[in-house]
Amino acid sequence: MQVFDNVLEMVGRTPMVRANRLDTGRCELFLKLEALNPGGSIKDRIGRHMIEAAEKSGELKPGATLVEGTAGNTGLGLALAAAQKGYPLILVVPDKMSREKIFNLKAMGAEVILTRSDVAKGHPQYYQDLAQQIANETPDAFFINQFGNPSNPEAHRLTTGPEIWEQMDHNVDAIVFGVGSSGTMTGLSQYFSEVAPKLELVIADPVGSILAEYVNEGTLSEKSSSWMVEGIGEDFLPVISDFSRIAKAYAITDAESFAAGRELLLKEGVLGGSSTGTIIAAAQKYCQEQSEPKRVVAFVCDTGNKYLSKMYNDYWMLDNGFLERQQHGNLRDLIMRPYWKHDTVTVGPAEPLTSAYARMKLYDVSQLPVMDDEELVGIIDESDVLLAVYDHEERFSDPVSSAMTSDLDFVAVDADLRSLLPIFDAGKVAIVREDDRFLGLITRIDLLNYLRRSTDRG
Repeated sequence: MQVFDNVLEMVGRTPMVRANRLDTGRCELFLKLEALNPGGSIKDRIGRHMIEAAEKSGELKPGATLVEGTAGNTGLGLALAAAQKGYPLILVVPDKMSREKIFNLKAMGAEVILTRSDVAKGHPQYYQDLAQQIANETPDAFFINQFGNPSNPEAHRLTTGPEIWEQMDHNVDAIVFGVGSSGTMTGLSQYFSEVAPKLELVIADPVGSILAEYVNEGTLSEKSSSWMVEGIGEDFLPVISDFSRIAKAYAITDAESFAAGRELLLKEGVLGGSSTGTIIAAAQKYCQEQSEPKRVVAFVCDTGNKYLSKMYNDYWMLDNGFLERQQHGNLRDLIMRPYWKHDTVTVGPAEPLTSAYARMKLYDVSQLPVMDDEELVGIIDESDVLLAVYDHEERFSDPVSSAMTSDLDFVAVDADLRSLLPIFDAGKVAIVREDDRFLGLITRIDLLNYLRRSTDRG
């Protein structure tokens, strides 16, 4: 077993594993596990290489501040290298980025600036344009510019392509990947044009991105729409992009992406991120379309640990309409954490207020039903706890019953939606029951999510 001198030496040389339980038709599907890079993604390769190439060229001077706009994992790859090399790093990221990534970036010492994800290139709040502006205004700054930096594809030409070729014993028919900055695509295209010119390069593209239409139909749309998958898909063609060797592109919906990612974990034991789900969904479609057996490689381009609060969170998936559950045609359909399914977070009347506070924090809820055996005896929310302990911190040890609200607003399970509005207007939550049985709580956000899902279905 090799001992490395630092984590940057661990970038690359990631393993390949054969998929055994996914439906891949006549084809064999192999997974390139880029999630096992030290920073958790394929972007570690370009993060290290772009910095080191700039150092060698003399463009990057000691003490310079690195600046970049990133919608995905490039920021983590840069943060990994910047921390080891001692460079300050400013990252501009769109506000759809998972909170795990943002926490990770800040913990690695990067300064993170959030900007809007609903604007296109050319808008001053677009993450790349804002990063360029910050670089221009920051003394001794070096703008990485992954979308126009030739060292981006060079990293994949020099490392990713040769690794795949060696691991597959010089026998591979197709590679499926996503496109963000387009470094992976261009680098693989450059490498395989020399060693395997008949190999097919296949793009997995989120619905809403312009790339699939550009590849399949030859038209470059001026309009894109939003998507929730992170790190891939574009609303423009990056300067470094080379689409000349792309055989086909598949447009994959967010729902397909998240479902494929979860299936990958369930069936193959591989925890991939949201863009990995897009790639796996496209790879399966490609494999299932083939009439002859082929050997296909797909990237697990980052770890799903960064998406535990999103695509691997059932409540988030339900809130956003990506998971379906039985519909009842009454207020049961609005209860996100049903008590009858043991999903409701509760507290007992004799438990201390510290327990109520800790449970609210842990499960990210603002109120808890107070249950005495199977009977609902009260509700306690953040305000109740605050009023109880303000100027009397010792009261954190008092029982929940001393601060809970017993004046409860019940609503029948078959009541009209409009019956919820007066309850919310009074600053309360709706307590749903059937006969005398407690079913669960409905909050304002539950109603908003329900109305939005109804609009999406319509």
